[in-house]
Amino acid sequence: MTDAMTTAGRRAPPPLAFAAWRSEIRATAALAWPIALTFLSEMAIATTDTIIIGRLGAEALAAAALGLTTFFVFFFLAIGITMATAPLAAQALGARRPRLVRRVIRQGLWVGLVLSLPASVGLMFAEPVLLALGQPPEAARGAQVYLNVFAWSLPFAVGFTVLRNFAAALERPRLGLWVILAGIPLNAVLDYGLILGRLGLPRLELTGAGLASAIAHGFMFLVMLAIAVRVRPLRRYHILARFWRPDWRVFARIFRLGLPIAGIFLMEFGMIAGALIMLGWIGTGALAAHQIALQLAAITFKVPLGIAQASTVRVGLFVGRRDVAGVKRAGWTAMGLGVVFMAAMSLVMWTWPETLVGVFLDTSDPANAGVVALAATLILVAAVFQIGDGAQTIGAGALRGLSDTFVPMAFAAFGYWVLGLGASYLLGFPLGLGAVGVWIGMAVGLISVAIFHVLRFRRLTRLGVLPELARD
Repeated sequence: MTDAMTTAGRRAPPPLAFAAWRSEIRATAALAWPIALTFLSEMAIATTDTIIIGRLGAEALAAAALGLTTFFVFFFLAIGITMATAPLAAQALGARRPRLVRRVIRQGLWVGLVLSLPASVGLMFAEPVLLALGQPPEAARGAQVYLNVFAWSLPFAVGFTVLRNFAAALERPRLGLWVILAGIPLNAVLDYGLILGRLGLPRLELTGAGLASAIAHGFMFLVMLAIAVRVRPLRRYHILARFWRPDWRVFARIFRLGLPIAGIFLMEFGMIAGALIMLGWIGTGALAAHQIALQLAAITFKVPLGIAQASTVRVGLFVGRRDVAGVKRAGWTAMGLGVVFMAAMSLVMWTWPETLVGVFLDTSDPANAGVVALAATLILVAAVFQIGDGAQTIGAGALRGLSDTFVPMAFAAFGYWVLGLGASYLLGFPLGLGAVGVWIGMAVGLISVAIFHVLRFRRLTRLGVLPELARD
């Protein structure tokens, strides 16, 4: 009896399963928070643009909304395809195949150039397309002015993302974070000077906003490239060695895996762009309110996006090791962390919507009253779909680690375009809810895709399905 009581009174060591989960939470959090801060810091560049452009008035803000939306169509296409470098590099690392890591990143830079340079040229002709889509002429013209310079930040932004994926796959995500933290003040100073004509610089307004962002993205890419070739452990991979030597097998694999990833991004962004077009039918006030609420939702979204990339890397590492139990832990741990964070953000949005609007627009100006009221209402809608938005992107990230991208793309097509855009149009126009109805429709799309992705990951991990690794 005494021995039993003594044993019970001792502190038993944690079970192995609990220790493994605790270790995974720590590993995921350690990888995710710098990536999330990197995404947030990257978002700070666009947010700074929006805040300072907002000082020019609602019409300039509406033009910036159209310009950014058009830019991101091409951006997400290129980023989505090159995003394949993250799971491929992580799987190669898990399998201890460093030569394959080098080839993946080198060909990722090739893919980025092939996609982004023609896209930058295409953005020079955005205005006729926007007019054909029924957008206000003054907003379409302003968007083109903005894009004429901003478009040339695309190759730098895509190249930086490939190099950032390289650092994240090596579990060195802070390197990308430090680079962006250096780019934010550079962009802010240039925005202040070139948009408003301060600090002895010319007042270029929307042109100045585009020029400031292009300079900042160019700076960040060059610094990240220098880090990749000079700083340990990245420099050991010699990613620029024989850079011009093609590797068509890896090049093609990036496209095969990356095209569905880009499809998922474009489906989601297509829903947002479709909502923007519908709001343009309502007027510039609805566009401005949409841009404010969307900017806030995009800021909160960057944290689960960072967790999603951490999930891709962690799942990919366990795939390389052929560890099904590790794959499960990595995916579910990331989803749990994302749900907790987005629940907190939902509470913030629900509690202080008008205060958040005041960050972007002068709420005391009577001329802005309509936009302020509508933006505050849209933020309440955003509060409702926060958890779904986080779950859908983290679910997609975990599935990318499993090299599962085609089925999630089909889910995205149905969820975003059929359910999301369908509900947006129905609620916004036939049922007369206007901009609020359009946003409720987006919530329907995001929550639906979240459910699809979570169920897909659950099924694959229960079956123990692991993808084949790329060959050397």
